[in-house]
Amino acid sequence: MRQREAKLGVDGAAAPWKEQQRSGAGRWLDAEAAAAMGPFTPRTKRAPYCSVINVVLAAFMLTVPAMVILLGVRTSAPAVQITSADAVRRGVSGERSYDRLLGGLLADGFDERSCRSRYQSVLYRRRPGRQPSAYLVSKLRQQEALQRRCGPGTVAYSNALEQLKSGKSAASPECKYVVSISYRGLGNRILAAASAFLYSVLTDRVVLIDPSNEMGELFCEPFPGTTWLLPPGFPLASYTNFSVSTAESYGNMLRNKVIRTDVSAGAAGAGDVPAFAYVHLDHDATEQDNLFFCDEDQRLLGNIPWLVMRTDSYFVPGLFLDTRFRDELARMFPEPDAAFHHVVRYLFHPNNHVWGLVTRYHDAYLAGAAHRVGIQVRVFGSQPNSPELLEQITRCTQKEGLLPELLVPAAGEDGDGDGDPVVAAAGPSRKTKAVLVTSLKSWYYERLKGMYWERAATTGEVVGVHQPSHEEFQRFGARSHDAKALAEMHLLSLTDALVTTAWSTFGYVAQGLGGLRPWVMYRPENDTHVPDPPCGRDVSMDPCFHAPPFYDCRLKRGADTGKIVPQVRHCIDMSWGLKIVRPS
Repeated sequence: MRQREAKLGVDGAAAPWKEQQRSGAGRWLDAEAAAAMGPFTPRTKRAPYCSVINVVLAAFMLTVPAMVILLGVRTSAPAVQITSADAVRRGVSGERSYDRLLGGLLADGFDERSCRSRYQSVLYRRRPGRQPSAYLVSKLRQQEALQRRCGPGTVAYSNALEQLKSGKSAASPECKYVVSISYRGLGNRILAAASAFLYSVLTDRVVLIDPSNEMGELFCEPFPGTTWLLPPGFPLASYTNFSVSTAESYGNMLRNKVIRTDVSAGAAGAGDVPAFAYVHLDHDATEQDNLFFCDEDQRLLGNIPWLVMRTDSYFVPGLFLDTRFRDELARMFPEPDAAFHHVVRYLFHPNNHVWGLVTRYHDAYLAGAAHRVGIQVRVFGSQPNSPELLEQITRCTQKEGLLPELLVPAAGEDGDGDGDPVVAAAGPSRKTKAVLVTSLKSWYYERLKGMYWERAATTGEVVGVHQPSHEEFQRFGARSHDAKALAEMHLLSLTDALVTTAWSTFGYVAQGLGGLRPWVMYRPENDTHVPDPPCGRDVSMDPCFHAPPFYDCRLKRGADTGKIVPQVRHCIDMSWGLKIVRPS
């Protein structure tokens, strides 16, 4: 049990701490060695009071280092509590420093007061996260420059809007755009915007996010000197109502031969290319809609200046099926399973109100724990308070060593099982474990909390169970509801080990933010059945693509797209879904 806990602990956090203790011990030994050399011996005979002075000097030498160390620790404490031993490093001067730009992932120059989470989030993480490649960093700087050159408020943007209003496409448009429609739950919106952004980077397009459903209020602007939000007055007034039946959808235009992939870009005149196309990648996408993931269809889409995109999923695994994108993605993400991890840390910075919710709760309930476990509970079945799901949670966490088992009292004995206090050191020296439960329901939190209050842990650990909120049901479009949801995603990402519910986009965002490969609780066949095993370790931290294509573009026939490229495999929580993995 203890070996597993050590494995699940903070990656890399123990070594720097021990190194700091060793260096601190070294300084004390130096001071003691200097004092052990004995008091200063005068060359000539001095008055008796000289020996008193020597004693005082020796005591002073022993006292000063302790004062310096204690005062140094107090005066160098940052305003924000630093809990990440990995993110914090010692400079030449001995002062604390941290990688506020995440290896170049973030751009410098933002006003920190307007968006505190952008540069402070690293202070709260025990894991430094994956390092971005130099090529990805360069692509992000290029995208920022493109957003400034062609984004809202520029002459290029005004010209592009006029072209869109005319209904005709320019022969060589100066700038091209992707508009991402925001709808459904917050997790879906984040996955959709992340996918649209990465597609924009791959295709040299400006990404504009539909500001409805709180997207313009929950997050800070990710691009310096411009906006990522679609301004009011967009000419396609009904774009948020586009659906699979919209005539301008890519699938429908192909089906009705409005556009054709067998006509080369050079052969087609400007008038033959529509001013915009609607890309429908929702759960009900047709076969023609899913041709979006094919090479020749991407060549055709590349000629259309405006794309309006609807999806409620993370479709990046499908981009690996396009041979042109695959090579570029390989350069951007040498560790392909970290694609979403990098994108979500780059794009989505909570506003100051949400960040305050995160930091206050963290400091009050999580900061002092030696180990932190996150449990994300999503109830899909008809029973909101399911004893079977509670059993699945306890079986999973205890079987995998994430939570300790409980002592079972014998007849006539107390809750410790032997009538005596727990066989563990009482007081602050005992190991503490904080369990963070996020769920719309409070029932699971209350039961877990009661378990570890009424029974002692077999390991002697002190287990505290916490839940920030319980809204009881999902409130679409409610600002306070979404603010709490975003805060809880970030709090889950700050844990050392994470348990998520199958199919949950909420859990996907949390694992991506934290760079965590979670234990996924399998979805049961029915509400009264506890899966065996109850959970499994996910193959990567990347989210699952719930509505992938089942078509081999090269062979032009149906295929299992989880077996075409080594970077893409099926998800463990959804057998037909696709996710990005690191090839073995």
